Amino acid sequence: MTASFRLGYVPGATPAKWARIWAERQPGVPLHLRSVSAAEAAGHVRDGEVDAVLLRLPTDRTGLHAIPLYTETTVVVVPKDHVIAAADEVSSEDLAGEVVLHPLDDTLDWTQPPGRPAHERPASTADAIELVAAGVGLLVVPQSLARLHHRRDLTYRPVTDAPQSRVALSWREDETTDLMEEFIGIVRGRTVNSTRGRQQPQSQPKQQPKRGKPAAVKGAARRGAAKGSRRGRRS
Repeated sequence: MTASFRLGYVPGATPAKWARIWAERQPGVPLHLRSVSAAEAAGHVRDGEVDAVLLRLPTDRTGLHAIPLYTETTVVVVPKDHVIAAADEVSSEDLAGEVVLHPLDDTLDWTQPPGRPAHERPASTADAIELVAAGVGLLVVPQSLARLHHRRDLTYRPVTDAPQSRVALSWREDETTDLMEEFIGIVRGRTVNSTRGRQQPQSQPKQQPKRGKPAAVKGAARRGAAKGSRRGRRS
């Protein structure tokens, strides 16, 4: 059976760059990409359905390794004609009088979401985007999700004091295989010749070349031999 590597990724995560590098370095090992929901991402890798997953922190990391890769800007999604669209950035206080939607798949670790809550929580971020377009409320999400659900009638602005989403590479603690090490090296930016984290064979000690006598010693020996020869002829 041909070896392969299965990578899950949550909405908004973009594995394309790493997938290209994998194809260059491991042309004989297919990389299978699988989209997974944020809520189920950790479960997929824990159950062995994928070898690794790009997920959002915080999450339940029981039995899992996780390497944080980057932190996203948090933005508020608004209709293009909303007053907030005229600002470069906003704070949570600027949203205090607004209805702010809080979907069930929200990935931000809120102590208390800003603004006024809607009567019901949308089932998903995609549903919340539709409600923003309908003028029902605003939505605060990681920037990649705002881009993923882009609409011409909506825009977004950074929220300076909102929680931020961290994207991490996660895998099972008992499954750090050679292929897993290879992918870790790729996301960490190691070059193809990097030996970090890999056991290298011990090199054999170099055999020292036999050293001859120094030139000065050789010269003195030759002079001594010549003197001896002359003395022999005189006698």
